[in-house]
Amino acid sequence: MLERIEARAAAEALTILGGFAAEPGDGLPEGTRSLLLLGPREPGFWPHLTAQPEWQDERPDPVDRWSGRVIAALAEEFDAVPVFPFGGPPWWPFYSWALRTGRAFASPVRLIVHDTAGLFFSCRGALALRERLEPPAGVSPCAECPSQPCLTACPTSALGAEGYDVPACHAFLDRPEGTACLDRGCAVRRACPRSQGHARMEAQSAYHMRQFHR
Repeated sequence: MLERIEARAAAEALTILGGFAAEPGDGLPEGTRSLLLLGPREPGFWPHLTAQPEWQDERPDPVDRWSGRVIAALAEEFDAVPVFPFGGPPWWPFYSWALRTGRAFASPVRLIVHDTAGLFFSCRGALALRERLEPPAGVSPCAECPSQPCLTACPTSALGAEGYDVPACHAFLDRPEGTACLDRGCAVRRACPRSQGHARMEAQSAYHMRQFHR
């Protein structure tokens, strides 16, 4: 079943970022026996998304609206419940779910780092399935990264081992020297060696940065 879901998700430029068999305390929808997280499949996610009706109609929140339509359709096809990290309440615990997959980990800067996406981890939604599946786990890329460039990459020291100083980040983005982060994406996320191999387009990072900083 994992292969079938992965194939259908790939048709919409999505991929399974990880999953887990449900246990008590996971905070899942009633009746869930396993959960699969879905996110951008690279290369090709951004060109696919920007060709969709939700992007073309110039209405607000195109990425969330597209995610809702596509993942809801996948859920119907596989008799699952679609769950999203937006549009709450309820606000589902996607951070802890990601860690439960064994493919996402707390990085040295506390952001989630993924075994293939690095610090470009982005979850568009999840499928809460009635079947019990046990997707394979991975290995933290930080275990193979002795230099940990994420710790020193932030040009204004707003993001590091002590956490994230959001006001300092916004203040930096307001200045001319913040243009590189706005146009190319967060310098810390870009510094991760695993992120650099993920093929995420700078246009996608720029969109999310400007949504964050608006």
